Amino acid sequence: MNILVCVKRLPQTGGRIVLTGDGQSIDTRFLGHTISPHEECGVEEAVRIVEKEGGSSAVLTLGPAAAEEQLRDAMAIGIDRAILLETDGTEWDPVSTAGVIAETIETQEAANGPFDLVLVGNEAADTGDYQVGVRIAVALGRPVINGIKEIWFDDGRRTAFARREAPGGGWETYELALPAVLGVKEGLNLPRYPSVPGRLRARKREVERIAVGGSPSGALGLGAGEDAAGLESAVPGPTKLGLRLPAEERTQAEVIGEGPDAAPAVVDLLERIGVVAK
Repeated sequence: MNILVCVKRLPQTGGRIVLTGDGQSIDTRFLGHTISPHEECGVEEAVRIVEKEGGSSAVLTLGPAAAEEQLRDAMAIGIDRAILLETDGTEWDPVSTAGVIAETIETQEAANGPFDLVLVGNEAADTGDYQVGVRIAVALGRPVINGIKEIWFDDGRRTAFARREAPGGGWETYELALPAVLGVKEGLNLPRYPSVPGRLRARKREVERIAVGGSPSGALGLGAGEDAAGLESAVPGPTKLGLRLPAEERTQAEVIGEGPDAAPAVVDLLERIGVVAK
């Protein structure tokens, strides 16, 4: 099996998000960076499949030079090689992103053979677009399923089976001819932590760098008037007006007493909320 995992460098989701003064981007000066939990599971799944089935794995990201850190983290747990589509740090929309990734996949396959499986996170943890994986599949003419939490193959490794939770409960199982694209979700597996020897090995490996610069002119990835599959389109691309932080939920605490004197107040509170009977 030859597997490619696409990941995205993004700010630590547990940190306090602050916007830049113009409201156009996230101020990352005081935030660390990582990849989303969905993509962590994608990286782990690629390593597991290659360990079981044989073959090779690669990880790809579109981002600034600093995104090399996330690629080396993936290699530290067992991914064989890494590809950085190096930008100038500006934000790319989903159409542009899918377009350049699809082109890169075609180039990589021409040089190294086809990828049996392309794994992407179900959605980006920062923007939640849900678009890149589907657009890559359309551009490459391959089947795609999102929301996947289990993957296995037939004996000939010509067919993949993918399972996801059904909206009304239970599971949906899909059969896809390879090559295919799968959008995976957190819960697919339990990602391992990089070991110290793994990090040392990853530090010595070469990262393939492909300079792509800034986002293409116009919002559409392969030029104005085209979509990610290279098809003519009269629909203009999306334009970002600005970012807005959701309103913070404020909480407050009430001190009902101190020491033994608080006991009656505690009992009264438990009675009022129905924990104990009056």
